[in-house]
This record gives sequence, structure tokens and C-alpha cells, in this order.
Amino acid sequence: MLIRGGILLDPSRDLQARLDLRLAGTRIAEAGEHLRPEPGEEVIEADGAFVAPGFIDMHVHLREPGFEWKETIATGTEAAVRGGFTAVACMPNTRPALDAPEVLDDLRARCDREARCRVHPIAAVTKARAGAEPCDYAALRRAGAVAFSDDGDTVMDAALLRTAATALRGLGAPIISHALDAALHRGAAMHEGEVSRRLGLPGSPAAAEEVIVARDLVLAHATGARWHIAHLSTAGALELVRWARAHGVGITCEVTPHHLTFTDEAVERLGGAAVVNPPLRTADDARALREAVRRGEIDAFATDHAPHTREEKERDSREAAPGFTGLEIAVGAYASAVPDLPPLRFVALLSTNPASILGLEGGTLAPGAPADITIFRDEAWRVESARFASKGRVTPFDGMTLPRRAIVTIVGGKVAWRA
Repeated sequence: MLIRGGILLDPSRDLQARLDLRLAGTRIAEAGEHLRPEPGEEVIEADGAFVAPGFIDMHVHLREPGFEWKETIATGTEAAVRGGFTAVACMPNTRPALDAPEVLDDLRARCDREARCRVHPIAAVTKARAGAEPCDYAALRRAGAVAFSDDGDTVMDAALLRTAATALRGLGAPIISHALDAALHRGAAMHEGEVSRRLGLPGSPAAAEEVIVARDLVLAHATGARWHIAHLSTAGALELVRWARAHGVGITCEVTPHHLTFTDEAVERLGGAAVVNPPLRTADDARALREAVRRGEIDAFATDHAPHTREEKERDSREAAPGFTGLEIAVGAYASAVPDLPPLRFVALLSTNPASILGLEGGTLAPGAPADITIFRDEAWRVESARFASKGRVTPFDGMTLPRRAIVTIVGGKVAWRA
């Protein structure tokens, strides 16, 4: 395959140049000017679009096994390739949880049959994600786990988490924190503040996130484990990350498109469609997150793709399922939230950095790298969630016009999707 006329973006080599790119089988072969097609070679005309190493979403809920009415491997990965993602890392809050090698083996078999892109499992920290008993981390790592998290349920036992971190330090896999103190959160529907008081809804304070972030950063410092903070949402949590980095803690963090874009006022307008954990915060928090992206303090963009049925999202805000679909809007949503972000930095947050954090092959256009490619273009398009491939059709981005979109997704040297 030959991709012609595109602007290559490779943060791993600080490369931004109009070059052609040749793929040979499942690998990248070469880049150069005015490459001639070889006999039988498929040619993709990129026509001034951006050509990047395949995008990786390191925070996705595929729901299978156990919650197939919300999403399946087939529908979730189809949504991924339509959104420009060549790989996703799936969270362990399935039924059964991804807490044993045989469950990961079953997941791999399902993905071999159904997946449209690469799927990397994130295994549980505790058995059944119950927060009480550690998993066999070495066995899960051998079975393909790229990271460990009880996502959706914070591990509240600090001693257990310290033991897990010490074990995982030797295995080279990061812990991914879902930072939400259950006692402070109390099942709240939204952020605690002026809007929640006006609506008479129970609110989750910023402290519910920040006390867990602080604890986990201290544990990361004490154990030397690799630690990643998922879906950072408050200005205070950002300050804690800055403190940790100033003290030599090897911490990474991610932000979602919805926390960059929306505030708690969306709950007043959209009801359950704007309910998510952590909740949408204040305008000051969203502004702080966007500035942190610009300053290079955020390591990855991640959608926290969390599909639910329309019925689950259209309930009263107190009862609506938290989360919404994100894979198909992500590229445009990030560009809309931070429109002045340089293209190389944009690609680093979506590809090079997630690959590095999870220890994955990819994130580069260097010869010999996997032939996983995302081609995207700056062009306006309107979000129509009714046309999503995902079973989750509820998103606060529905009806918005976004400025950027993926136009071709190539996985292993084969076109998985094109606009």
C-alpha cells in the first residue's frame, strides 16, 4: 500500500513533512518524496490530509462479556475504527471481571473473531473488582494485560494497593487510578456546587477525586511503581500532579473530551445525558484542563468510552447510568476543545504517548513499525449519534459541529474503515 500526498506527523521523530508512506504487509516500509507505486500496490490519495501513527484509546469500555446490550466487541471496535482508532485498551468492569488468565484468554478469542482493531486488555487490581483480594498479576501479565485497574470502583484499601503497586513495579505494568472516594461521592449525580444546589441534586465534591489522587501519588512515590491517573477532572488534581512531578514521581495522566468541553451546567440542560463519573466540573476546572494540555502537563487523550442504552441515560439525573459513548466524536472533540494545539502534539496525545504508557508497539511511523495508520483532515462535520456504530447513542456532543475527523483507518496494513 502507498499513501500519497499526505502530511506525515510522527512525534517520535519530531517529523512533520509532506511525504509519501509505503506499507509492506503489516509493517511500515519507507517514507519519501514522490514514491512510485509498485505493481499491484494499492494507492491511497491523502491529498494534503494528515497521516499519523495509529491512534490508541487507552480507556474504553467494550462491555463484553456480560453487558452486551450496552456494547459488544464488534460494535465497539467498529466505532473505534470509524473514529480513527487502530487500537483500544479495554477496562475490566465486565462480567466476569478481567481478573484471571482464563477470562483474558476468552476475551482474546472473542476479539480474534469480532474485533475490527487491536484490543489490549487492562486487568483488574482485585478479584471481581471487589477491592478485597489481589489478583495474580504475573499470570495476568503473561495472559496479555497491559495495565491494571479496578476502573469504575476505586481501590479503597491503601495497604492492598501498596502491595499491588510493589508487585507491578517488577512487572513493568502501570496501575491506572479511577480516583473517586466512595464516601465523599455518595452516588452523586453531578458536581457539588452552585448548579447542583440550584437543581436540588446530590453533588460530588472535587475533594472526592483529589483525596484519592493525593493518596495514589504518595503511594507511587513510596513504591516507585508506574502510575497513571485516569480522567483527570479538577484543577486541584492537576496541582497534585504538578507536586508529584516536582518530587520525582513518574506519574502520567489523561483527560477526556467531555471534561475539556462541558461543565456542570450541562446537567441542567441535558439531564441524564450529561451524567458521568467523574462528573462534569466547573468552567474554571475545564479551563485549567485545557491550559494543562497546552502546557504539556497532560500525557494522553482518552475517551472513557462508556456506552449505555438510551433508556439507561434518559432516566432522572439521580438514576441515569454514568458515562457516554466517545470513540466516534473524539478526534473532532479534542480539536474543538483545544483548537490551537500543534498537530504533532495532538498526535502525541492520541498515539505516541498512549503507546509508551502501555508499553505497546506503535506510536511511530518509523520503518519497521506496525502498519497502523490514522489519516485525518481538518473539515467540519456534524455529530449525528443516531448514525453511530456504537450501541451507545447518547453523547452531549450530539448535534454539535466539530472541526476535524478521521477519514481512513488502517490496521495491520489493511483499510479497516474509510469515509
